[in-house]
Amino acid sequence: MTHYRTTVNCPIGTLFLFGEADVLTGLFMEESRHGFPKNSDYRLDNNHFPDVRDQLRAYFAGERREFNVRVSPQGTHFQRQVWKALLDIPFGTTESYGSVARRLGKPTASRAIGAANGRNPISIIIPCHRVIGKSGALTGYGGGMPRKRWLLAHEASTDGRRLFQPISIPSDATH
Repeated sequence: MTHYRTTVNCPIGTLFLFGEADVLTGLFMEESRHGFPKNSDYRLDNNHFPDVRDQLRAYFAGERREFNVRVSPQGTHFQRQVWKALLDIPFGTTESYGSVARRLGKPTASRAIGAANGRNPISIIIPCHRVIGKSGALTGYGGGMPRKRWLLAHEASTDGRRLFQPISIPSDATH
């Protein structure tokens, strides 16, 4: 099977899409804590994943709140459970790691939820940016805290259509 990669420019920088046929297996930001897929067989095709690119553009324009694309994140069974639970966090809201743990029936697994959240290979579409600390504090984000703040502010805008200016990310702001 052919593996594809493509890029999308958006207000928070360039996004890198990876996948097979029409199934997205990765969506990474320029600075990514865990790096891009190691498979060197990805064929660059900037016309691939047209639905994903269109839906991301609509999201950043404030015209889309949910995504309808095929995804297949690769990870452990537990990680996939966590990533599936993240899809239930509504646009414009946040949830704590502890709350996600309780929803999964693992009330003492907040740290494990955090670790799985941090390994999410399909950012934005699987909304790991919506998970925060129990005190309401913003915690780490693989794409950097300025991006997490931007995404949360974008989603919290009152009419969902407020356009935010692109952000400037310092090269050392990835953690």
